[in-house]
Amino acid sequence: MCTGSCAKCLGGTLIPLTVFGFLANILLFFPGGKVIDNNDHLSDEVWLFGGILGSGVLMIFPALVFLGLKNNDCCGCCGNESCGKRFAMFTSTIFAVVGFLGAGYSFIISAVSINKGPKCFIARNSTWGYPFQDGDYLSNRDLWSNCQKPDNVVPWNLTLFSILLITGGVQMLICAIQVINGLLGTLCGDCQCCGCCRGDGPV
Repeated sequence: MCTGSCAKCLGGTLIPLTVFGFLANILLFFPGGKVIDNNDHLSDEVWLFGGILGSGVLMIFPALVFLGLKNNDCCGCCGNESCGKRFAMFTSTIFAVVGFLGAGYSFIISAVSINKGPKCFIARNSTWGYPFQDGDYLSNRDLWSNCQKPDNVVPWNLTLFSILLITGGVQMLICAIQVINGLLGTLCGDCQCCGCCRGDGPV
């Protein structure tokens, strides 16, 4: 089994997901696509940086480690090259766990925010707060009118946090796969040629 090639594929998939998570979190600081006058009017979950830290920064290192495994030419230990490669695969499982936790952090924050709804100016009592409860606005779009400001804040937050939710979920799956892949590489070693990646089998 080409565990190194599999890891490289997983790492390549993590890169765009990391960028999506990072950008989605940044856009949340501009509700409705506009600069907000008072930062206190932003939803609390935006300041937890789920996309920037969880799906972003904490995912960069696992992605780079996974990408480097295919061409890893560890000198090995005690003259045994396979030993070095297995150690590299074992190390990748540690980074995969870190990535899984980061993605899980982003996933949980996104789920909480989607259920809670955005912070906005509430028309009925002329204050800033959270007008929705337990995701009731998800099934009743008429409730969206309770949010007067910022403009279009409900679909804006819902869309971006949904992106973070999906991104975090996919990243968790990828990292979980790499944990299994890394353990297999640690126990069984990795093939030494590129032929297996083309379907020709190891030489």
